[in-house]
Amino acid sequence: MKEFHLFYAPDIAETRVLPPDESAHAVRVLRLREGDALVCTDGKGRLYDCTVSEASQKHTYINIIRTREETPLWEGSIEVAVAPTKSMDRMEWFAEKATEIGVDAITFLDCRNSERRVVKTVRVERILVSAMKQSHKARLPRLQGMTRFEEFLRQPFEGQRFICHCYEGKDDGLPGEMAFLGDVVKKTGGARVLIGPEGDFSIDEVRLALSCGYQQVTLGDSRLRTETAALAATHIMYLAKRTVKQPTENN
Repeated sequence: MKEFHLFYAPDIAETRVLPPDESAHAVRVLRLREGDALVCTDGKGRLYDCTVSEASQKHTYINIIRTREETPLWEGSIEVAVAPTKSMDRMEWFAEKATEIGVDAITFLDCRNSERRVVKTVRVERILVSAMKQSHKARLPRLQGMTRFEEFLRQPFEGQRFICHCYEGKDDGLPGEMAFLGDVVKKTGGARVLIGPEGDFSIDEVRLALSCGYQQVTLGDSRLRTETAALAATHIMYLAKRTVKQPTENN
């Protein structure tokens, strides 16, 4: 993929101006001037080929030359709900890498064994924007702050719903063996995975999720830390749903 700088301007179609932080980067760092070309996204799946009409570190005005809809990189939707770790650095790392790979929504879960009850989402949102731009994507993942586990289960969702846990199935009063996520996730439609805290979901939380239509799954044979499990689930769903680009024929 050819390297280019992608700018995020959620209201670009209406305002024709870059936000102050993006303007400062364009003018002070990249030295863009009137007539220079740049590419913007609104984070909603659209890319805008533009030129600078007026350069300013606070407000850089642009002309939109062409609007393009980003070709979806995966089919359906990919959602991950995870109980944040005590160290937010690990959650920020997950959010960044999941955005680079491909994810539609991230939710932080407040579970019985959660190590952290409060998450300041402003910094995480900035990380999502940066990762979207760095990976040349035009869709900004939705971010939902701390949500009680029971409340999250009641939220409507159309698609497959999965929960990962470390219990031993029938020995813990749970149904049967767990399938590997990659073997059961469908290419089309939505897919949502729940990832618990370091102390795992409580057995009652697992039972509640199963009663709400969630399917228990495994991510493989290794025991994973929370942020690793969340990223592994993201990548497994992405691989199952990714859109294969057709090769271009040479004339």
